[in-house]
Amino acid sequence: MGHPSRLLRALLLTACTALLWSGVSAQTAPSVAAGSSGIQSANIFEVKPDANEAPGYAAQTNAERAKVQPGNNAPMWRQVGAGVTGYSSLPKSQAPEAGNLIQPFVQYPGSRLTNAGEAWREVRNNWLIPYGGSLLVIVILALAFVYFAKGPMKTTLPATGRKIERFTPFERAAHWSNAIAFVALAVSGVIIAYGKFFLLPVIGLTLFGWLTYALKNLHNFAGPLFAVSMVVVFVTFLKDNWPEKGDLQWVLQGGGMLGGHAPPTNRFNPGSKAIFWGGVFFLGLIMIASGFVMDKIVPGLIYERGTMQIAHMVHGVSSVLIMAMFLAHAYLGSIGMDGAYEGMRHGYVDEAWAQEHHEYWYDDIKAGKIPAQRSVQAQPSVPSQPVQT
Repeated sequence: MGHPSRLLRALLLTACTALLWSGVSAQTAPSVAAGSSGIQSANIFEVKPDANEAPGYAAQTNAERAKVQPGNNAPMWRQVGAGVTGYSSLPKSQAPEAGNLIQPFVQYPGSRLTNAGEAWREVRNNWLIPYGGSLLVIVILALAFVYFAKGPMKTTLPATGRKIERFTPFERAAHWSNAIAFVALAVSGVIIAYGKFFLLPVIGLTLFGWLTYALKNLHNFAGPLFAVSMVVVFVTFLKDNWPEKGDLQWVLQGGGMLGGHAPPTNRFNPGSKAIFWGGVFFLGLIMIASGFVMDKIVPGLIYERGTMQIAHMVHGVSSVLIMAMFLAHAYLGSIGMDGAYEGMRHGYVDEAWAQEHHEYWYDDIKAGKIPAQRSVQAQPSVPSQPVQT
């Protein structure tokens, strides 16, 4: 190691050389060349540090700002943030927002006043995800509580052994087609929306990514199938879901929960009719229509980002509500009521079940207004006789 005085002199010489070179570089730095692209070097002595105090500073264009503060592109980005449309060579009919990088300010229900992309994000993350998930969990817990507290609804009348056809093979096929498509949509939708909270930590990022990719494609294919089957279900069961006698009394007694015994009803009680009109027709129509918008299969519609954001929010709300309703329907049609699943599985119910749970419908059958057997039963084949020659 050298003498300390020599080392000190070397350090001072290096520092002076660096300062001298930086000063020469600053004085000789080239200015922004006319017609050149990109950010050019600038002479620091030509930049005006107090330019913001000049009159009209805030209203300067990007070119005017570059004269006093090279590299300060705040006016351009302010226009981008305000949603000003720039130039784009893409046709307006195919890319209506090609010239807009950031959407203009809006205020969706549940969001603050901000650009539309951030407003949609706030609605999704602050409302749709937490409250939608909470609703589904509450419904599941409520149904579980009812099942373990009261058990399934049983038929108190003794079975007669005589069967009544409740659903024809066509009605059951329409129902099961719609139910299978709905389950595919519900499971895939729940995992896509909520899977990162309960499934991602368990199976890992790679497997979760492949799973959600597959479920996204399943969701897109099951959607049109659900729409077609929903129309078939609506047309098939429409005639038995109009308001009839006894419906108001059933509602006032809460379906028997307030009176101890379910009041007489027709083929479908008011609870089933509420699911039919509120779920199948109203919410089902909204969910299908918004899903078609997100799939971009509605002809003549301009698919801007705002359109897709609104469709997504409407789809999310309607999907969660219809899932909550169909959870209650699935519960009562399976483990919540003895004999209900057999009616949809095999098509027939015992006369005692029909009399206790749908007395008006049973009375119409006994009076001959409705046939007990509505479908054509297959006749047993007659064994062929040998031909005598």
